[in-house]
Amino acid sequence: MDDLARLEELLLQKQGLVIINSHEEQRILAMLDRFALLNGRSVTTWSVTAGLREGSTRKPVYNTEEIPDALRHVMTSPNNSIYVFFDAHHFLADPTVIRLVKDIMAMDSGRMMVMITPDFELPDDLKKVAAVLEPKLPSRERVFAILKEEAGKWADQSGQKVAASRESISLMTQHLSGLTESDVRKLCRMSIHDDGAVTAADINRVLRHKHQMMESAELLTLETEVPTLDEIGGLSRLKQWLKIRREVFISPDNAPGLPPPKGVLLLGVQGAGKSLAAKCVAGSWQLPLFRLDFGQLYGKFHGESETNLRNALNIARTIAPCVLWMDEIEKGLATDSGDGDGGVSRRMLATLLTWMNEREEPVFIVATANDISSLPPELLRKGRFDEIFFVDLPDDAARCQIFGIHLAKRKLDLAAFSVERLAELADGYSGAEIEQAIISAAYAGHAEKRGINQADIENAITQTQPLSVVMAEQIAALRAWAGSRTVPAN
Repeated sequence: MDDLARLEELLLQKQGLVIINSHEEQRILAMLDRFALLNGRSVTTWSVTAGLREGSTRKPVYNTEEIPDALRHVMTSPNNSIYVFFDAHHFLADPTVIRLVKDIMAMDSGRMMVMITPDFELPDDLKKVAAVLEPKLPSRERVFAILKEEAGKWADQSGQKVAASRESISLMTQHLSGLTESDVRKLCRMSIHDDGAVTAADINRVLRHKHQMMESAELLTLETEVPTLDEIGGLSRLKQWLKIRREVFISPDNAPGLPPPKGVLLLGVQGAGKSLAAKCVAGSWQLPLFRLDFGQLYGKFHGESETNLRNALNIARTIAPCVLWMDEIEKGLATDSGDGDGGVSRRMLATLLTWMNEREEPVFIVATANDISSLPPELLRKGRFDEIFFVDLPDDAARCQIFGIHLAKRKLDLAAFSVERLAELADGYSGAEIEQAIISAAYAGHAEKRGINQADIENAITQTQPLSVVMAEQIAALRAWAGSRTVPAN
């Protein structure tokens, strides 16, 4: 049911007071003008600066700048009018205003008062007599139509067509979803009018603006440095899995009958590349990556933590399509008897599971965990995640790739190094430990006022013990558990 149909339903029900939560005053007013025209009514508007203004010509009604005077005029006005009040929420703490509104409602005269406000909590006195209408956000088809309209306007002005690939248009349309129509139009215009093209830079700019509009920085962190799958060594099975599912997630309409992927859980040894793999999902799929930090969600008041989690997850749904990275998820959802923390973890788990089951928006979850034994079984059952991957220490081939990646990042000549020899010496090292060995070698070279060489890296490797040796028993237990319960990522 669209917004006009919902308004007509409220009119038939003789709903006298309708609260429309929106910042888009002019778009909502245009919708109400159309609604009034279709139903043989007139529209009268009120604002604190202009008072009441009647009909399509907005003829002023004198001495109605004060809202009590405006409401008294409404009480004696024709029954077929629709009265639209802007910013009325600023005056709803006044007992006189509340009493006048209730008196108008009690008359049951068929008048309809509409208050357009941002997200606002009604006074208790008005909750029982008011209906709240949340305007629907534009559909993907409508977003595409707006993008096409703005492209047409630019072409008419410049005499040139907008340059854009099919994929960039698809990504732009997806990332603009979840915004109001006025924001969609503003961002489309901004993206097109600077250079007459829709590019990757425009898409990234839209994502930044979208993140700011959602005011999500306190609950979700936008990760701006997002690598691609080519920038991570090993993990061949995970990479192949992601490549196969990318198109279905990005363009589900092109794969009817296939359910879009929901997410993965990455379990593994510390430093083996789980966090980097989570970032690479977003990079390879060209999606924004938002990090959910459970530590920031926990509050001191009863119910505050669950509310914070619910708000963060709803923001992710609004920003979709996106990748939601839940790092070290066991720290936020680990449960013992269920009441060791007053039951907060249990309630947080229930909130997350409900959201995972009910969400329809394209939010791909990448959860990472070091200790699977701390996670509740409800989170691990089939259907929560598409797959549970075990990220083990890199094998010989993966270590060669990792050495090559880090040496290339430092603009070093790979021909000057025996990557195979380094990979052999680094048996049992994680990707993070390999990077640290190269950093240690760089310090050694810097101390002697020269560049890094093979011997520096070999010395750095042999002079330390990797985590696989220091925590051999724990890693062996983790591998044993994962052996028959997970899919190897390598």
